[in-house]
Amino acid sequence: MANKDGKYYFDVFSECSGVALEEARMLETLLQTFDRKTLPETLASMHEIEHRGDTIKHEMIEKLIKAFITPIERNDIFRLSHAIDNLTDNIEEIGIKLYVTGVEKIRPETFSFAAVLIRCCEAVHEMLGEFVNFRKSKLLKERILEINRAEEEGDALYIQVMHALYQEKEAPLEIFIWSQIFSLLEDCCDTCEDIANIVEGIIIDNL
Repeated sequence: MANKDGKYYFDVFSECSGVALEEARMLETLLQTFDRKTLPETLASMHEIEHRGDTIKHEMIEKLIKAFITPIERNDIFRLSHAIDNLTDNIEEIGIKLYVTGVEKIRPETFSFAAVLIRCCEAVHEMLGEFVNFRKSKLLKERILEINRAEEEGDALYIQVMHALYQEKEAPLEIFIWSQIFSLLEDCCDTCEDIANIVEGIIIDNL
């Protein structure tokens, strides 16, 4: 168990992953209730969430710079916090892409992709909530495996939806726009796996 000061960093990891999960849930709601008239307002709310995550991360980095002793390597703390921040940014980018490309209607397969992303983000949040106990936690390994399974499901879904997209002979612009959106959704799932890989690496280095 980390000491009180060391636990701070683990708390921040958990808090920031909670921000990413909140962003993912807002994206899912955006998709399910899609309305271009209210999209700017929703994007503003998503940006507020993303900004909150940035603020938490920057405060932690300032503390890290001044810290004399850290519970894990400084570079690992920075890499992990940066990866979590990337996840939140990537989720927000999907909403932005829907706005700037002028999407009028959400393709049904997008909902399945969003559900996989939610699973990934939930598992990441649970994993990082348990990370402080990495030397003895059994739940931690289970959440890492769940992230890996969900990411693989996301990969398979990406291949499926991209194949269907091109088979439907949609207008070239429609194909281009949705191929970008589906790629962003897959990137988010990949980022969740990146976070899990960083955590695994930290565990190995500190046992």
